[in-house]
Amino acid sequence: MPEPDMNEIVGRHDILLVTLDTLRHDVAVELAAAGRIPNLARHLPGGRWEKRHAPGSFTYASHQAIFAGFLPTPAEPGPHPRLFAANFAGSETTAGGTFVYDTPDFVSGLAQAGYHTVCIGGVGFFNQQGPLGTVLPGLFHEAHWETEFGVTSPHSFENQVARAEQTVAALPAEQRLFLFVNVSALHQPNWFHLPGATREAGDTRQTHAAALEYVDRHIGRLFAAASSRRHCFTIVCSDHGTAYGDDGYTGHRLGHESVWTVPYAHFLLDAAEAADAAGAAR
Repeated sequence: MPEPDMNEIVGRHDILLVTLDTLRHDVAVELAAAGRIPNLARHLPGGRWEKRHAPGSFTYASHQAIFAGFLPTPAEPGPHPRLFAANFAGSETTAGGTFVYDTPDFVSGLAQAGYHTVCIGGVGFFNQQGPLGTVLPGLFHEAHWETEFGVTSPHSFENQVARAEQTVAALPAEQRLFLFVNVSALHQPNWFHLPGATREAGDTRQTHAAALEYVDRHIGRLFAAASSRRHCFTIVCSDHGTAYGDDGYTGHRLGHESVWTVPYAHFLLDAAEAADAAGAAR
């Protein structure tokens, strides 16, 4: 996937980062190929996800790395230039097109460049309910979380999108925006996204896939909101995968291919195009 010149992006475009928490690469690829996630697939370069390696095996570790500029790494020999990087000596992945900042993370680096930074949290590490839950949201000017955005809500992503729409609408038109959304719908429990599935049977690879289809049905609205004021550079990726009995493993925070391998894409959203797509999806 071609790397953009982020020094041409930053300051001109709004920026959206969406982490589809726990999304497996193989499930994402299968659904795109089968036409089951049309609203995401239409934006994927070539209609395909890029295979990458996660920077961490669970949400907290991976997001700490991502916000420090270490997005998922292409799953092929490198070195691979990064989109964002702190200004430090000896970095072998800082290139001419890298946005370099003099802060510990690119959230504050974008803030220093004039962006209003907004977090719409999903899983518990963003819930602001205790010291640990404040670390990641604390990087942002504005952070939102409520129970209806979390893993137990069957309507979590719709609720997150509605908050994103409200937040974007409240900003002055000239204000540049960095919007981050941590999507909780893929994370366990996700059995309720598949008709006929039961709590007793629990989560499966199939309910995980159904959760991604649910997200796809509503993501057009998020894209439309994020690009409603100007072009929006968008990154959509997973922070890590999760195992459903693969080689005997279940869950994540472990070193298995189903956890380390993640889908990734970046693309530029055109305001009019995203609005049209969101209207068609309604």
